[in-house]
Amino acid sequence: MKSSLLQILRTNKEFISGEKISEKLGCSRTAVWKHIDALRKEGYNVEAAPKKGYRLGEEPDLLTKHQLESRLSSDTFVTAVHHYTTLHSTQETAHHLASENAPEGTIVLSDEQTKGKGRLGREWHSPRETGIWMSLILRPDIEVKRAPQLTLLTAVAVVRGIKNSTGLSPEIKWPNDILFEGKKVAGILTEMQAEPDKVNAIIVGLGLNVNQSTFPSPLDRIATSLKIEKGDPVSRVDVLAAILEEWKWLYDVYLKEGFTAIKPLWEAHALTMGKKITARTPKETIIGIATGIDDAGVLLLREQDGTLRHIYSADIEC
Repeated sequence: MKSSLLQILRTNKEFISGEKISEKLGCSRTAVWKHIDALRKEGYNVEAAPKKGYRLGEEPDLLTKHQLESRLSSDTFVTAVHHYTTLHSTQETAHHLASENAPEGTIVLSDEQTKGKGRLGREWHSPRETGIWMSLILRPDIEVKRAPQLTLLTAVAVVRGIKNSTGLSPEIKWPNDILFEGKKVAGILTEMQAEPDKVNAIIVGLGLNVNQSTFPSPLDRIATSLKIEKGDPVSRVDVLAAILEEWKWLYDVYLKEGFTAIKPLWEAHALTMGKKITARTPKETIIGIATGIDDAGVLLLREQDGTLRHIYSADIEC
């Protein structure tokens, strides 16, 4: 009900009567008032004027269930939103929900993570109400070996969503980092629940720094936020809604046409294209020119002697 009420108030720039709102929501005017009162207590500025009705003013920077749902299009692939004040990790909670048959499109959001994790078990700094800390459950009918492609697809959605909502243009560093001038603003973690020949669920985690002004040492040397890059605070829910809109159509295309349709979009935003990079794997260090990715999403690196190497997993230094 709150989601629908917010949609109505937001799409009507002028005052709208309580009677019209009650008709649209199919509830009493008393119920409308109670929901508006609840929104005010959350920090929403809902103006009221005699004989005019209600008008939505300033909105708080919240990432609640109704704040997000009220911004999603009617054909969104988001089926459920689980919002928490604090969690150890949205990935951990999403894994639990996925194992209990939560539907595809289930999102886990938290204002704070106390044990947020990134790739290779690294910690992800997730302070309260400053970023987007979320995980999304997907259930694509694909081969197990194709699961890493969802990381690259997500990176495209994040970059495009950031640009659409803020005007900023970050770049992608293979396989899972989003950067501004070498500093990380977001990381993506893709994990899987699967049988040997079947994907049961893919859980895609996103950590996006939005409104941090500073970072503790040593993160201050390697991390940035949308607020730092833009110079002004940024609406977290606007950014997430824009990312989810991009995510939806990219995922639809991927399921219909495969990764070959996503590949050029990824390469268009890739930081490493045509540059000399160092790829550190558990067994060796490889130096060469990044020539792109193949149709499976594997990084292609041409060494000085002309040998083309396929990099499946590595830490990349530009």
